[in-house]
Amino acid sequence: MRELTGGQTKVEVPGDTVREVVDALDVRFPGLHDRLIEDDRLRSGLAVFIDGANSRRRLRAKVEPESELYFIESLGGGLTPTLEFKKA
Repeated sequence: MRELTGGQTKVEVPGDTVREVVDALDVRFPGLHDRLIEDDRLRSGLAVFIDGANSRRRLRAKVEPESELYFIESLGGGLTPTLEFKKA
């Protein structure tokens, strides 16, 4: 996904929920939405961590003004961070 952000690993975008953050990311980095969401859900194999905690609410999870989001994909039984986003 870093190829879509020009190599940036941290970016700030607005949003009150994970879905709104993803939508704002896609406006700034076209194509990111399709990498994160499939059939109106977070893609299979991806997890979203908000302020270090795995969110079971996924796209519906609330995001605080200073929250940090991490989208993590499962690889070989473990989790590897792919991108970090901080709400603007």
